[in-house]
Amino acid sequence: MSRQNRVTPLAEIVAAPGRGLLTGNRGCLVDGRGQMTGRRWTSTAWIACTLAYKGVRRPLMQPRTWTELFFLDEAVALAAGHRPCALCRRGDYRRFQEAWASASGATCGAKDIDRALHRARLTPERHQCRHGAVICALPDGSFILQGGTPMLIRGAWLFPYRPDGYGPPVRRPGDGTAEVLTPAPTVAALGAGYRPLFHPSAS
Repeated sequence: MSRQNRVTPLAEIVAAPGRGLLTGNRGCLVDGRGQMTGRRWTSTAWIACTLAYKGVRRPLMQPRTWTELFFLDEAVALAAGHRPCALCRRGDYRRFQEAWASASGATCGAKDIDRALHRARLTPERHQCRHGAVICALPDGSFILQGGTPMLIRGAWLFPYRPDGYGPPVRRPGDGTAEVLTPAPTVAALGAGYRPLFHPSAS
């Protein structure tokens, strides 16, 4: 049986087979028996981490520590409101931080980025915050919602999200607006040059 630890571009935590390319966390989300609670975060530091780090091995979903979440790729993690980990993905974090600074005009530390992302990724009702944008202006790595399906933008194509990999692409429209899932400041960082890790099915 699949564990409930896979994050979708809709920021939902679902049960799905496979781990994806990245792990990460939002704090401790399980009870004393290791079962998911109704909480979807206990920390504003939503991070995306490498699957392997210095040979460390740990049992999944243990109480009183951070709960392991998994993402198909980094574009999904960014859409769900996460950022690169400043420890295990130091180089990627630095590149994200530089792109963030270039887009915002201000140099920010991890806590500043986390606070800004938390405001941008959630509505007052604690649902995923979405925004509109001109579809042809969105950078690679952004996610939009089209016909109820999360779609990854990469080049001239839209790749429909599936838990095990992206489906066959369709051409990106040349005009019109879209409902964007990726938080606005992250979209700005992507536009400023940050390049996320893509699943091979998005090639």
